[in-house]
Amino acid sequence: MPGKRIRTRVLAAAASLAVGAGLFALAPLTGGASSHREAPLVSADPQIDHTDVWAFMASDDKVALVASWFPFQEPAGGPNFFTWADGVRYSINIDNDHDARADLVYQWIFTSHYNNPNTFLYNTGPVTSLTDPDLNYYQTYDLKRVNKDTDKTKLLVDDEIAAPSNVGAASMPAYNNDLFDAAVVDFGASSMTWAGQSDDAFFLDLRVFDLLYGANLSEVGDDTLAGFNVNTIALEVPADDLALGGNAVENPIVGIWSTTSRKSTQIQNADGSTASSGRFVQVSRLGMPLVNEVVIPVGLKDYFNGSKPRADTAALPLVDDPELPHLLNAVYGLAVPDSDPVEAGVQRDDLIAVFLTGVEGLNKPAAGTPSEMLRLNMSIPPCTTCSTLGVLGGDVAGFPNGRRLEDDTIDIALRVVLGVLLPTHEPIAETIGDGVDANDVPFNSSFPYVAYPHSGSDADPH
Repeated sequence: MPGKRIRTRVLAAAASLAVGAGLFALAPLTGGASSHREAPLVSADPQIDHTDVWAFMASDDKVALVASWFPFQEPAGGPNFFTWADGVRYSINIDNDHDARADLVYQWIFTSHYNNPNTFLYNTGPVTSLTDPDLNYYQTYDLKRVNKDTDKTKLLVDDEIAAPSNVGAASMPAYNNDLFDAAVVDFGASSMTWAGQSDDAFFLDLRVFDLLYGANLSEVGDDTLAGFNVNTIALEVPADDLALGGNAVENPIVGIWSTTSRKSTQIQNADGSTASSGRFVQVSRLGMPLVNEVVIPVGLKDYFNGSKPRADTAALPLVDDPELPHLLNAVYGLAVPDSDPVEAGVQRDDLIAVFLTGVEGLNKPAAGTPSEMLRLNMSIPPCTTCSTLGVLGGDVAGFPNGRRLEDDTIDIALRVVLGVLLPTHEPIAETIGDGVDANDVPFNSSFPYVAYPHSGSDADPH
């Protein structure tokens, strides 16, 4: 029984990863951010700024892909609420032959519309449907599937309406049902997509940037993203649609990352109109959480956002010897882990596995090019006994095998960075965390899985 053998090997890998004891005794110490305002250029252009990407098994044979942009949306931030950039390509990329090149690209492109341009209002009355004329401003999108191997593009969804920003209870009295849920679009035989505003699904204490929580652990345990919204796209497709040769049983491992691309020249006219021209240029990129934020130095962040995974071997020294353990050493005196200080060359094979190659027996392909992306083994079904610590908690359906919304990636990644996978490590590596262990609001149990956005009429969403 091949499935049983695969699960046996994966469970053995999980046992080797979950070294030590006390993995659930979360001691607030430090954390990092995902990809909120991570690079100089995108921080000034939030519409194209990635925040996070997730990939997980929605069922035994279907994959859910979720990606978010436009961080720190204050729910009451009108009158111009939070829009997708027109004409920009928001993409989720799939590498199914492990050469660090996209084989399949799912691409969303948005267009803005006004029912009445002669008012400043986002809505001119209570909105009860996506086609309600009182929804003065709305956006439609096309979804395309680009097969890079055959150079063929297929239009999957045409001119569907994205869920708008949640203006408030008076403007959108039944937002969750009438607008958010109604924006789910079925296509093909058994696929779905959705686009719109959602709660920011990432949870952590962002005060890490204040000298690692005040330099004395006085600033921990508060979800500083609570109450903020983001723009999100979601996709659910059969695993066979992503696998090499259309066969997820024989080829279950895929690499996943998202990108944003826009035309190279943006023109601002004196009358307020804009235009764009030239070829499309990649301006933002995100795969594994934390890499762009706390591994790539500031002088290379914009370059990384425009780079391709096939060039990631150049970043090997940054993953091999990341800055964060040295900062923890400088502020708190924690030892900087080193897997083999005697040997020359690569010392942190544990980090290389998690962030660049995949973990042996879990989500590492037989051969491939090291590159930064989420890797998902589609032969591993959703968990029955789940842990927010993913594989470190004995739950092989979670991070770093893909990434689920519930996975506490800050605690997981920090423990790995501090050497929890090494044969010998400091005890703190088994318990380090930021003291924020769950999202501020519950996720949805069905597609598109992200939580409903916070309402603009909430006097204290944070």
